[in-house]
Amino acid sequence: MFEVAELGQKLDKEQFNARVPELRIELIQIQETLRVLPFPVIILISGVDGAGKGETVNRLHEWFDPRYLRTFAFGERSDEERERPPYWRYWRSLPPKGHIGLYVGSWYSDPIADRVDGRISEAELDAHLIRISTFEKALVDDGALVIKFWLHLSKDAQKKRLKGLQKNPDTAWLVTDRDLAHLKSYDLFRSVAERTLRETSTGEAPWTIVDGSDPRYRHVTVAEHILARLDEHIQQRNDSLPSPPPRSSLPVTPRRSATVLDVLDLDKRVEKRGYEKRLEKLQARIGLLAREARFKKVSTIIVLEGWDAAGKGGIIRRIVPAMDARNYQIIPIAAPTDEERAHHYLWRFWRHIPRAGFATIYDRSWYGRVLVERIEGFAKEQEWLRAYHEINDFEEQLVEHGIVLVKYWVHISKEEQLARFKEREQIPWKKHKITEEDYRNRERWDDYVHAVNDMVERTSTEYAPWNLIEGNDKRHARIAALEVLGSRLERAVELKGK
Repeated sequence: MFEVAELGQKLDKEQFNARVPELRIELIQIQETLRVLPFPVIILISGVDGAGKGETVNRLHEWFDPRYLRTFAFGERSDEERERPPYWRYWRSLPPKGHIGLYVGSWYSDPIADRVDGRISEAELDAHLIRISTFEKALVDDGALVIKFWLHLSKDAQKKRLKGLQKNPDTAWLVTDRDLAHLKSYDLFRSVAERTLRETSTGEAPWTIVDGSDPRYRHVTVAEHILARLDEHIQQRNDSLPSPPPRSSLPVTPRRSATVLDVLDLDKRVEKRGYEKRLEKLQARIGLLAREARFKKVSTIIVLEGWDAAGKGGIIRRIVPAMDARNYQIIPIAAPTDEERAHHYLWRFWRHIPRAGFATIYDRSWYGRVLVERIEGFAKEQEWLRAYHEINDFEEQLVEHGIVLVKYWVHISKEEQLARFKEREQIPWKKHKITEEDYRNRERWDDYVHAVNDMVERTSTEYAPWNLIEGNDKRHARIAALEVLGSRLERAVELKGK
């Protein structure tokens, strides 16, 4: 795979000087075009030590408009990063639409280094590569252009390059003990890198291998390839996507004879007498477990979904008194902001992943993609269909990191919802919660029922199961939700102690 990149390709000074002025103009022009287009550009600069990754990045900063380009270099994980799933730091660094993100090292760096140093097995490397491909596919499916460069040097060229850097007092600092250690394991590094590139060079995000021995050749080749990929991607998107059809003309969801919601017993009740004592007992239990989780650095994410007026807010208000206010945050999810719309839909949820021992409560969540966005036509069919897999992968990463993930769907009858709407309209401090949108959504109740059924069927996994809560009786819903949370926290802190 690397043979062609070891031929020592060069570009003389005259050729370089003749090409660069025109190339810089073309890059600035296409960057101006990119700024108003609905996709981000993600450029990975990876490769062997001494192949000129830093020099190439510096050159791209010189040739592009730096206002719309941001560089990320990932080194040792900070304490903040170690307390969250590994991909948290990559998701939060993604560029918005119309901008370029330039990555020196990336999500590939740790798996390759860990395999070379023997910290992970072949099977574990395979698992990392599958996750990488899933991550990149999610970005590409959302419209991102992913451009991946591997700057390569032969073993002799790398040795010569590192020695040259060491001899120059101005560049000697660039050569670290780690670089010299990697030189000794060059053959193993090359084998692992070749396998990694082979497994992750996909049609959506292919690798481009560039000979790194000659700086002029490397700089021009990288820039020209970026230009060509940008031009191709823009041309492919020239045909504007049609606007969603008017809501009244959206297709009706195919009916099913029964759904998972049909089996719920909405007549379940908790009598008022004794309710407060049960509630206090559960809150006390959760309070003790939450403090133990904080001490053992076990994070918690609580997801509340359900019908309008189902009582999600009431459940949250019964959970938080049991917790230290310094250790949790509540994230109410509404229509995305301009900043959020400029990123992948999961970006805004990755941003709020809690640190070790803390909790995040989502009042509505990433499931909007397969519920409201599906029904109301805000997401195209292929977008919400692939979201099931994207969500499962996201949640699997959370749970693999040791986060307690608790998901609730709070279910009420259509009649109970209407009664609560009418009640809210009579209460001054609740009137603002009822809008024409709430009543309009009721017209598509059956469509939502079947969307919820699909959601539960496709995303209730062994690591992140759904908890379906009967909510016609608010007291029952609150007690049931707190019992689930207490059980999940208890199991988590017990496992952490083993």
